[in-house]
Amino acid sequence: MPQIVLVNPQIPPNTGNIARTCAATGTELHLVGPLGFEISDRYLKRAGLDYWEHVNLRVHDTLEDFRIYHQQRHGRWLGFSTSGLCSYTKVQFKEDDWLLLGCETTGLSPEVLAACDLVVRIPMSQTGVRSLNLSVSAAIGLFEARRQLGYLED
Repeated sequence: MPQIVLVNPQIPPNTGNIARTCAATGTELHLVGPLGFEISDRYLKRAGLDYWEHVNLRVHDTLEDFRIYHQQRHGRWLGFSTSGLCSYTKVQFKEDDWLLLGCETTGLSPEVLAACDLVVRIPMSQTGVRSLNLSVSAAIGLFEARRQLGYLED
């Protein structure tokens, strides 16, 4: 099943909301540091409510630590970015995909984008809107992957 990877998340409620989505779907969640908060942060816990025990969470201190972990598991890195050339709706998702999302203020770094197998975007109609909320973007990508792979009920 595809996994969610947050690279340098900064806002605890966003991460908490994504953790809640991961708990509800049985999706593994990876946090790649440095993080903008402590895992014990009360805002993080509040956003995830009482679902944390159901989250398959892995924390990687650095991007290099995550790369080493990923090499053992394989799969494509799909970076979500406003600079992506391909709409997420055109992607053929695979079971072992890793959906990477970046920091709320700057997105994925050029280094991470260059390492991605594919950089995708979520199309938006209004040009004045820079991006969607991180937790919304994660849910959109994850549920499209799950839909394509047959994980959603009719």
